[in-house]
Formats: sequence, structure tokens, C-alpha cells
Amino acid sequence: MKILLLGSGELGKEFVIAAQRIGQTVIAVDNYENAPAMQVAHSFEVINMLDGEALDRIVAKHQPDFIVPEIEAIRTERFYDYEKQGITVVPSAKAANFTMNRKAIRDLASKELGLKTAKYQYATSAEELQKAVQEVGIPCVVKPLMSSSGKGQSTIKTESDIEKAWQYAVAGSRGDVIEVIVEAFVDFNSEITLLTITQNNNPTLFCAPIGHRQERGDYQESWQPAKISDADLYEAQDMAEKITEALGGAGLFGVEFFLTNEGVYFSELSPRPHDTGMVTLAGTQNFNEFELHLRAILSLPIFEITLEKAGASAVILASEDSTNPTFTGIEKVAALPKTDFRIFGKPTSRPYRRMGVVLSHDSLTTPIDEITERAKTTSKLITVNS
Repeated sequence: MKILLLGSGELGKEFVIAAQRIGQTVIAVDNYENAPAMQVAHSFEVINMLDGEALDRIVAKHQPDFIVPEIEAIRTERFYDYEKQGITVVPSAKAANFTMNRKAIRDLASKELGLKTAKYQYATSAEELQKAVQEVGIPCVVKPLMSSSGKGQSTIKTESDIEKAWQYAVAGSRGDVIEVIVEAFVDFNSEITLLTITQNNNPTLFCAPIGHRQERGDYQESWQPAKISDADLYEAQDMAEKITEALGGAGLFGVEFFLTNEGVYFSELSPRPHDTGMVTLAGTQNFNEFELHLRAILSLPIFEITLEKAGASAVILASEDSTNPTFTGIEKVAALPKTDFRIFGKPTSRPYRRMGVVLSHDSLTTPIDEITERAKTTSKLITVNS
């Protein structure tokens, strides 16, 4: 099969590796050359994916069997036309279109499906944001409708934060939609990602829940399995199945939840492998998240997903701008037991850009906090140099 991958970051790179292992052809697309997935794909294209005509041109050129989005900043309304042409959009045109915009997915979850979410409002200007904050209450969280990896996200703690939050959200927004969602602050005990796999002719499956910690709206460490009660897990699985069924199609979804004293709250959803799911590269499951996504796309039956060991991931961040980043300390990590690493191969760096990840694993009887702390400590042994 021929797969057109729209977005070629580190998640796309692992997806291409999984596809290469079972003989699929992948064309990697991004807005800059030598993106990580391009380095392992059969061929690549460099375009602005918000340019609908450019997108139409490469679809017509390559005639793919599948279009697999990896990022948000895509002219997703074109996907409906591609489906009419007989191309499978992953997981579906509806799923990709809805989840690239927080407004569509939040309204689907809250208004149509009745899932429990934080109280929220929308705003298209600083003045509207002021009113929305009054409605939602302080503290609250502001996010662009289109963004990823926490870009443009901030917390309003006082009224003096409102104007700054608006400017930060606009600067961090992807695409051409200048609108934000304002969410009431949820007093949560922890956050989880529930990797949910929908299949064309088989039941929906769930991976063991993944816990994660964020800074600046971006994940820093993730671990599997996360600590969760049976009741909360059942509630999260029920919500994840409802919303993925409403979106349709086959593939892996990263569904995020808050765990609170009042139960589980739906947070966000990504229709593709999730950054926190990189922990599965530590061999925690019989299939990692990228293999699961691919198998579901190709309608290869997945009999079961088994938890093989406990694991954790911790990010390797750059601290400076560079057009030729190099790394030191890799040999120290390589010498450690039950430890692995990935360097993504990004051609440039900037402060806080994710350049790699350290992976740690151990037996299922080992405390997950111990494994996570090991990954966190080990990631600091690798330095990104300018």
C-alpha cells in the first residue's frame, strides 16, 4: 500500500519505521526538508499543508491508498474530497477534521455525547476572552483552538494575566483560526492517556493507561501502567469508545483524561499516535503504539494487546538555537541496564525543543515511580549542543 504521511516529526518517523518493516511505501510530507520521518521514508515532499492547492497537487501526484495526518496544521476540509476519490483518510475525514480543532471535538464530547468535561467558553478577541474568563471563573486555562504540544497554552490566575494569555495563545496557534478555548481549572489528581484502537472488522481495544507530567503544556515524562482505580478505568474506556465510535474509521487515538475525586473528565483527543505513548517504545506492550496504528489502518486483525513490562519515557530537550545540533552523553546512557534512547534527527534545535527521549523498563512488580525517576535522571545525562 502507498501511504501519504502529512507531518514528519518523531512520531511520524516511528510510524514509517513500523510501515517499512511490513513492506509498505510511505511518502513523508512536511514544511521543511530533512524532517525526521523523511529520513526513513521512500520519498518526501516539502509543502505548506495549509495550502489546499498544494495539498491537492501532491495527492494527485502520488495517488495514495491512505492519507495519515501526523500534525494539526493541515487543510483538513480537503479530506472529505479525498475520501470521495476512494482514498482512506486515517482514521477518517471526520475524525481528522474534528480533532484538528478543539472546538469541534469539545462540542462533540460535551454537547452531543454528554461526556464529563471542564466548563468552557470560546473567544475570538481579547475582549471576548475577558468575558469568557468571567463566565468560566479564575483560575482557568486558555488554549488556541489549533495547536499542539502545549503551544500557546497558559493558565490565568489573576485578571492581569488575561491580555498576556490572549497574545500567547495567538502566537502559539497553528493554522488560520484565531480563536481560543477557555476552560475552568479542573482540580485533578493525575492525567492519563488512554490509547484506544478502533478496527474495521474487530472490537475496539485499549492499551494500559499511560500517566504523564507536563511543563509549559508539553509532556516531560510518561509511564505505563498508570495508577488508576478499576471504576475510573472503566469510565475512561467507556468515554473513549463513545467518542472514537462517533468519529469513525480505524486507527489509534490518544484520548486524554483528568482523574479527579469526582471521577474522570474528558480532556482532549488526538487521532494518531500520542507523544506520551512513546513509552511503548520501551517494550511495555506486545505492539508499540505505532505498530498498532499501522495494523488498524491496514485492517490487520489485532487479537489482543498485552502489557509485557512496566516502563517510562523522559524527554531530551534542547536549550539553545542551533542549525547543527550535536549530542554528548549518549555513551553514558547506552551503558545503563534496562535503558534505551531515541535521537529524533531534527536538523535544528531551539530552547525546549524535544530532540530525543530516554526509555526505561523493568518488571511489572517494580514500582512505576522508581522506573519513571530513573528515566528522568538518565535523560539529563544527554546534552544537546549548538
